[in-house]
Amino acid sequence: MNTHAHVRIRGRVQGVYFRDGARDEASRLGVTGWVRNLPDGRVEAVFEGPDSFVLQLVAYCRKGPAWARVDHLDVEYGEYTGTYSGFAIRRTPPFCSMTNE
Repeated sequence: MNTHAHVRIRGRVQGVYFRDGARDEASRLGVTGWVRNLPDGRVEAVFEGPDSFVLQLVAYCRKGPAWARVDHLDVEYGEYTGTYSGFAIRRTPPFCSMTNE
């Protein structure tokens, strides 16, 4: 069976090849989706593929590459969409301040 996982990783996860490592693991496992840095210092990713391979990629994100330090990982599982044909590193979205002025 296939599954969908939306992951957000907090800690020392930017500037340590986290996105490259996630892309390499996804390619090795045949998992599709994307990964990107967030303006607040976290890394966000979406993984889709066979359940066991997605779980292996989530497990990789709990540790990350050698120079990373993962303090917290949020994962939300959902229904497989089949939206992605490969795995991509996406651009960091612009920072959006949510203040009442």
